[in-house]
Amino acid sequence: MSKLCLSVAMGDYDRVRPLMSGAVQIDGVDPVCMTLSPEETFFRTFRHQEFDIAEISFSSYLVKLARGESDYVGVPVFLSRTFRHTSIYVRKDRIKKPEDLKGCRIGIPEYQLTALVWARALLWDQYGVCPEDVTWVLGGIEKADREEKITLDLGPKIRLEQAPKGETISSLLDKGLIDGYIAPRAPVGAALSNPNVGWLFDDPIAAAKAYYAETKIFPIMHLVGIRRSLVEQHAWLPAAVFKAFNASKDVALAALTDISAPKITLPFVEEQILAARKLMGEDFWSYGVEPNRHVLETLTRHHHRQGLSPRQIEVSELFHPSTYDSFKI
Repeated sequence: MSKLCLSVAMGDYDRVRPLMSGAVQIDGVDPVCMTLSPEETFFRTFRHQEFDIAEISFSSYLVKLARGESDYVGVPVFLSRTFRHTSIYVRKDRIKKPEDLKGCRIGIPEYQLTALVWARALLWDQYGVCPEDVTWVLGGIEKADREEKITLDLGPKIRLEQAPKGETISSLLDKGLIDGYIAPRAPVGAALSNPNVGWLFDDPIAAAKAYYAETKIFPIMHLVGIRRSLVEQHAWLPAAVFKAFNASKDVALAALTDISAPKITLPFVEEQILAARKLMGEDFWSYGVEPNRHVLETLTRHHHRQGLSPRQIEVSELFHPSTYDSFKI
């Protein structure tokens, strides 16, 4: 039987490089691999369904899934996970603590980005700042006039405005025309050197560690999606993809923990790994449903509470059935 020739689009992560290089194989698949930024992959995937297997935004996937419009089937491979305490910038001359954000204007690149879902979740759960307490100002980080990838129906309680034409949320933050800024990337230009602009949390790493110690949540940003029409033709494909991405991550972690000659350009790698395992356990970047069930439940609950999905998606609906368990020897 000939292998399926499938396009695969992912970011440039150590955990996928063994698969993208061919060192790890997807059973039954001859991949055509492309290394792209998340922004490009998501745009081309959700607007034009260009790829067979792709890294996809979890929030965008939930929007489509809740509407019964998803062209992709999810696999619980979580390519991007990030604590979002470092994603929240404010005007330090007027915002002293998270609770001060009530009644403020916050710039965002898109309301539905997964990073924004998690940032709003921690502000809501930890500090009582609800999405309805804020006016959200939509605009580009580097280029003006950015719009949502997906049409949203947020309801009347969510106040969402478009940034003035020609302005970015970075420039609005610098000028003091917004009070805060939340995005996967830092603001650019003059905002970065403005002494009145800084992180909401003075020590966001310490805040993130405290958050994890309390909640045991390591936020999931991206997952892997497979074109639904392919899954309908080849029921074996999701399990094969799940198996391959797990194998690829295992290869990457083995290289990372071989400290005889560090594989990344960063000092104190061994100490960082030991610290991560002390806080988060041996499998600190876990794939699969059961190790992440509480994280998935929190994400789907907040996605619904924030007006992005008309109902709360159950964890049992998120992924292809074959990826919820696996064989044992």
